[in-house]
Amino acid sequence: MENRNITNTLTTVLLALGFLALCPTPSAFGVVPAPDGGYPGGNTAEGTNALLSRSTGTYNTAIGIYSLLSLTDGNFCTGVGAGTLFVNAADNNTATGAGALLSNTTGGGNTANGAFALFNNTEGDANTANGYQALFSNTTGDTNTAMGAAALFSNTIGNDNTANGWGALLSNAVGNSNTAIGRSALGNMTHTSFNTAVGSHALVNATGGGLNTAIGANAGSNVTTASNVICIGADVAGANVFNSCYIGEIYTTLQPVVGTNPDYVTINSSGRLGRANVSSRRYKHDIKPMDKASEVLFALKPVSFRYNKDYDATQTLAFGLIAEEVAEVDANLVGRNPEGQPESVRYEQINAMLLNEFLKEHVKIEKLQAALEAVNARFKEQDSKVQKVSAQLAAASPSRGGVEMSKFARRTAGRIRRGGPPPQMVVNP
Repeated sequence: MENRNITNTLTTVLLALGFLALCPTPSAFGVVPAPDGGYPGGNTAEGTNALLSRSTGTYNTAIGIYSLLSLTDGNFCTGVGAGTLFVNAADNNTATGAGALLSNTTGGGNTANGAFALFNNTEGDANTANGYQALFSNTTGDTNTAMGAAALFSNTIGNDNTANGWGALLSNAVGNSNTAIGRSALGNMTHTSFNTAVGSHALVNATGGGLNTAIGANAGSNVTTASNVICIGADVAGANVFNSCYIGEIYTTLQPVVGTNPDYVTINSSGRLGRANVSSRRYKHDIKPMDKASEVLFALKPVSFRYNKDYDATQTLAFGLIAEEVAEVDANLVGRNPEGQPESVRYEQINAMLLNEFLKEHVKIEKLQAALEAVNARFKEQDSKVQKVSAQLAAASPSRGGVEMSKFARRTAGRIRRGGPPPQMVVNP
């Protein structure tokens, strides 16, 4: 359907232009002498051997020596400049500037604006080059866009690349679907694909690796051959580490988690960023007391360790848990990577479980404290009784068994402290 629409549109344009060509022009509006370079079929040629080989082609414009020299039956081509579209035989090409699209033979729908732009293109289609030597080496690559002198200069067969800026994607030859915006962005990339560099000299030193993204002047300058690297921010050089992400001013900007807006950001295994500190009931369901669920903590095994040098060159001693071991205790306490392997420990969940165990122990301690206070109160009551008995015995006459009474008092106090009944003593008159 799309091709039919294009064909219908082309036919309509041809008929309209043909009608205009057949319409007589009042002599009152003609120029005298008549302009040269007007040829049948709505063609215009000006310059030595311009449109020299034209046979049935229509609505072509050739201005400059050898421009559109080889075109025979092609249509809607425009060449302005010496040697533009020199060997072209295809339709819908536009070249402005000496040597622009000079080598094109069967490639169609190309636009070259600038001296030697798309100079070597032969069969590539739908390319756009704007600037001196832009897409200079392209031969069969399709749907590339180069804006700026020497942009995509070395591209030969790569497709779907976009370069905007002097020397952007300068060295790319066969890579596909790369985007470079800024002077020398991705300037040394030769053969890889799906890279995006926005900013002057972004990813300028990358020669291999794919799926990289750098945004900002000089961003990603330390990336050479690694893939899946993200660098965001001016002068965020990053590192040649696969599957890594670097964002400027993240580490140096202090943002305390205090006050009435204590939110922080986390990232999940799919790379999604989001607020982490959401505790409102609005976001939750199936709420119930933790109860004994937190007792799995007693099976965890804290360890000391050092991260591998790939991740921590300082080899600083660290403390924590091993995700695989935690998963064996409770699978809900670990985070997993896209392959489903244990990757991290959900320490924030462990903190909540620790709080639950603390509160449970706190209740036990409160009960023990209450019992202890009750015992102490009983002791005080018994001590009061002992003191009263001792005072009574001390007041007794020694001639009437005072010494024996003293011993009796000590035994009485001992029994009372042990919780037994005091012994009975009869004093003879």
